[in-house]
Amino acid sequence: MIEAIQNALDTAMGEDERVVVFGEDVGYFGGVFRCTAGLQKKYGRTRCFDTPISELGIVGAAIGMAVYGLRPCVEIQFADYMYPAYDQIVSEAARIRYRSAGEFTCPIVIRMPTGGGIYGGQTHSQSPEALFTHVCGLKTVVPSTPADARGLLLAAIADPDPVIFLEPKRLYNGPFDGHHERAVTSWKKHELGEVPDDHHVVALGQAAIRRQGGELTVLAYGTMVHVALAAAEETGIDAEIIDLRTLIPLDTATIHASVAKTGRCVVVHEATLTSGFGAELAALVQQNCFYQLEAPVRRITGWDTPYPHAQEWDYFPGPARVGRAFREIMEA
Repeated sequence: MIEAIQNALDTAMGEDERVVVFGEDVGYFGGVFRCTAGLQKKYGRTRCFDTPISELGIVGAAIGMAVYGLRPCVEIQFADYMYPAYDQIVSEAARIRYRSAGEFTCPIVIRMPTGGGIYGGQTHSQSPEALFTHVCGLKTVVPSTPADARGLLLAAIADPDPVIFLEPKRLYNGPFDGHHERAVTSWKKHELGEVPDDHHVVALGQAAIRRQGGELTVLAYGTMVHVALAAAEETGIDAEIIDLRTLIPLDTATIHASVAKTGRCVVVHEATLTSGFGAELAALVQQNCFYQLEAPVRRITGWDTPYPHAQEWDYFPGPARVGRAFREIMEA
């Protein structure tokens, strides 16, 4: 996924000189996760550059650039660091089109590594997607494969409105690595797929059905798509796995059609339970598919605690915990 994101940025910068990339360490060093490696050398220090350690300043500058016709794609080094910039994102970027009656738009992309998996503890592992999906005027994207990361990022950069682009850290180098072999052995059979060589754009607002099934609908995004696939294989339950890909705009048609077919729905996400995006999904399913449901909608999520360091791999919904929920909802 790192290479796919770097390639998308390279492609966008090569095709449109208005695209600029900046953030903490993204220029000379190429980013803490190396997603911007080589871009400054190729495009120069006026189009890919380092900034001070000021998330408010990064996003504020990007908004000003966007209003004046550029297309900034900025990086917040970790999603946990975005809180100083939240006022700029909510009060300015998300509102400009509405406040100006369409005279101005704000075509910015804010990339953020999200979620756990690197033993980063409380300040490097959060999943704050619900804080953005609540805000009118923002689009929120969470890819689960390298191909989608590239295609969705190209679509986000071309979009005329602000897009929050959340990149699951556990998928940067594949769905598992040697440091966490015990915890993710069951993921090994899930390939992340090839990335097309052409200008492959994935439209925002379209979910992908990763696994066809008739007994149970599973709604997931990012890393949890692979966890759900592993749980379905381990339990043998005929689950239909839907990768939402974009949370806002949300592909409600695909969700409703699947739940109407299966009669059961499980939502899986890494963020905490209370007020997580899964609550919105559950409410939509209950409202639109109530008479087709054979059991209550079930959410499997992270714990309602500050992010634990030592218990990181227990905090995550893993294949075992998700599989138990699959069995329980089938017995309901």
